Amino acid sequence: MNENIYESMKAAVAELATTAKLQEGKLLVVGCSTSEVRGGHIGKDSSLDVASDLFTALSEVQYEYGFDIAIQCCEHLNRALVMEHHAVEARGYEEVNVVPVQHAGGSMATTAYATWSDPVLVEHVKADAGIDIGDTFIGMHLKHVVVPVRLSVTEIGAAHVTAARVRPKFVGGDRAQYNEALK
Repeated sequence: MNENIYESMKAAVAELATTAKLQEGKLLVVGCSTSEVRGGHIGKDSSLDVASDLFTALSEVQYEYGFDIAIQCCEHLNRALVMEHHAVEARGYEEVNVVPVQHAGGSMATTAYATWSDPVLVEHVKADAGIDIGDTFIGMHLKHVVVPVRLSVTEIGAAHVTAARVRPKFVGGDRAQYNEALK
C-alpha cells in the first residue's frame, strides 16, 4: 500500500464530507485518474494497485459518515457511474448494462465493481458533492447549484484535486429571505 496516496485520499474525502455535510442519504460522486495519480497522462498509465489504495480510503470515510458513492467511469464508457444497487434503487436511477474494466471504465470503477457485493452502473446521477482526482470532469453529475470547496489536500500523488458541494437555488428577488443553514 502506498501510505501517502491512501492518507491523502482519506484526508481529502473526510474534509469534503465534513464541509459538504455528507451523511446517510447523500451522494458523493468520485472521478479519478489513477494514471494522473501516478504522474502519467490520463488514460495512459492506469493502476489497479493505486485504485485499491484510493478505494480503501474512500470506503473508510464512507463507513464513518454513511453517504453513498458513485464512481465515474472514463470516457470509453461515456462517464457512466458504478454504484451499489441499493443506492440506485433508493434514488430511482435506471441501470445500464456494461461492466467496467481497467482500460474501458478505469481502474477506480473496476475496483468498485469488483469490491461491492451488488454493483450496478447508471448513466446519470445528481450528486450532493464530488471529488475530482486528475481532472476527470465530474460536473455533469452534480446537482445545481455547485459551490467549489477548497480542500487543504490539493494533490493526491501527482494528480490535481478539486472538490465541490451543492446548495439549493436561491429564488426570489430583493425582498426574499433565505435559510442561512442551506448556504
